Amino acid sequence: MPAVPATSHPQDATSHPGDVEPDTERPDYTTAVVDLLGALAYGEITAFTRMAEDAELAPTLLDKVKLGRMAVTEFGHFELLVDRLEQLGADPEAAMTPFAAAVDAFHERTAPSTWLEGLVKAYVGDGIATDFYREVSRYVDEETRALVETVLQDAGHADFVVTTVRSAIEADPRVAGRLALWGRRLVGEALSQAQRVAADREALAALLVGGLAGAPTVAGADLAEVGRMFTRLTERHTHRMRRLGLTA
Repeated sequence: MPAVPATSHPQDATSHPGDVEPDTERPDYTTAVVDLLGALAYGEITAFTRMAEDAELAPTLLDKVKLGRMAVTEFGHFELLVDRLEQLGADPEAAMTPFAAAVDAFHERTAPSTWLEGLVKAYVGDGIATDFYREVSRYVDEETRALVETVLQDAGHADFVVTTVRSAIEADPRVAGRLALWGRRLVGEALSQAQRVAADREALAALLVGGLAGAPTVAGADLAEVGRMFTRLTERHTHRMRRLGLTA
């Protein structure tokens, strides 16, 4: 799950961090943070290896170089997460392991068959994961939130994908229909993955619904907010598809 965010979104609930202050002294809070960073770390190392593989399929040397640079950036993000996990006294490998099955299953079910499908997957599919983790980071401490924002920063992939896909559609309009269908498949799989991650890890789920806030008077999310969150993820998916020149 690499960080491939789109441009700013209207009514972006994640653009106002700090609206919930967690109780950082709670043991389950630390567990939740380790889960969050572990999930991100596995996503970043997976993104690194996938981008390196995609570079081999690039049609031009320049495309190969661009993807190679992006892969290096993703590995740098991975190392930042590993460093923070170690600072928290966590074993990075143990922190990542619970998320390997869900992430690997997503990639197995959405293996691209063409260069363009791979680009759309990185932008649309992984973009949903980026939005999901940004939503979760609303409920963590400032230092952790800053780290999450750093590793979710666009490595230049978004503009590269948009330009490449739009150029391909302009050259052959028939490409748009196939990629639009591919995008619809990706959103279903990516949302299912996010739901699985949220459901499988109790501490992370509690964090997501505002259950680790320091006081009951502090505004937090409830179960209805989780539903609204997935609605926002879908809306941002639609935004990304339009940016590519595709229908959601």
